[in-house]
Amino acid sequence: MSRLDPFYPVVDGAAWVQRLLPLGTKLVQLRIKDATQAQLQTEIHAALAACRAHAAQLVVNDHWQLALEAGADFVHLGQEDLDEADLPVLRRRDIRVGLSTHDDAELERALSLAPDYIALGPVYPTTLKQMPWSPQGLPRIGEWKRKIGALPLVAIGGITLQRAQGCFDAGADVVALVSDITRHPDPEAQTKAWLQATRGRA
Repeated sequence: MSRLDPFYPVVDGAAWVQRLLPLGTKLVQLRIKDATQAQLQTEIHAALAACRAHAAQLVVNDHWQLALEAGADFVHLGQEDLDEADLPVLRRRDIRVGLSTHDDAELERALSLAPDYIALGPVYPTTLKQMPWSPQGLPRIGEWKRKIGALPLVAIGGITLQRAQGCFDAGADVVALVSDITRHPDPEAQTKAWLQATRGRA
């Protein structure tokens, strides 16, 4: 089971990837919701080129066909995306798969597909998007970790630098975050603080 970097920023454009990688970021997710196919291809290729230049790993959210074409390292899929994604072809091309989970039924389904990591969220309240699920809380992280064993567990949702250690202590292997970098007044300084706080865990 390959380990993931414990610091996992989620960003909405290749410009962010290019901005964070020179600071030492080694794992980043590109999550773009509203764009044309051509725009997505351009963003994914630019982000992947930056990752290759910095020996980092790119995770593409949702757009598995484009990730396949580009040769991304990972695809991250929500439960609704699983109905359409061709996991066998992704695996044949050595593209790893991370899956979102929010309840026991989703976790059972995800584990049946042998993913490369499991994400649990939202751990804390998040303002980024409307969530039909209540915040999971730290005890749920421990519950999930006991169920999935050695499989990497990614905690996501409302996570800040101040909350990260609690997630790790509860059993998370990786913490994914969005606003704590992209909405921070000094994203570079905050990224460096995250890297310093998590490097001993890598």
